[in-house]
Amino acid sequence: MLEQRIQRQFFESADLQYQAAEALARPVAQAAESVIGAFTSGASLLVCGQEGGQSLARHAAHVLLGQLERQRPPLAALAIEADPRAIQALGQPGGVLLIVDPLARATEAEMTLIGAAHDKDMSVILLAGRDAGALSETLSESDVLIAVPHERVMRVLEVQLLVLHALCDAVDVQLMGEQE
Repeated sequence: MLEQRIQRQFFESADLQYQAAEALARPVAQAAESVIGAFTSGASLLVCGQEGGQSLARHAAHVLLGQLERQRPPLAALAIEADPRAIQALGQPGGVLLIVDPLARATEAEMTLIGAAHDKDMSVILLAGRDAGALSETLSESDVLIAVPHERVMRVLEVQLLVLHALCDAVDVQLMGEQE
């Protein structure tokens, strides 16, 4: 019984990843273009997380600052607390704020983060769960919403990690070319 339940976890995750591949390829590519634009213009990527997305945010910043699978110069990516004051202090015009939130419940704090980024002429990438709701309405035309099509938080977090790895890989390929 326990083994079947464990197997079901793997099957459910795999099914979601197949579904998400088609639904999320375009927004992830748009997010990569936004991040590359920031880096090539000399601006930075600020990454923060909400509700369990904090560790994924730190991981993404670490990978971009360091490396994913190959050596490259460090990129200007910084994990910050989900605090508008950090955006006010560190945000730059042309930069990008990446918010990782498996729930995206449109809290006042999240809307304030997005507003603070817009006030600094930054683009926003919102990596959220299925129901980004009112938060998606606060995004501008230059912003990107990547909404994982699932309601269970653990499934959303699994796909968000894959999305972040795909994003980092896309940035590497665009900046460094295909690996030989």
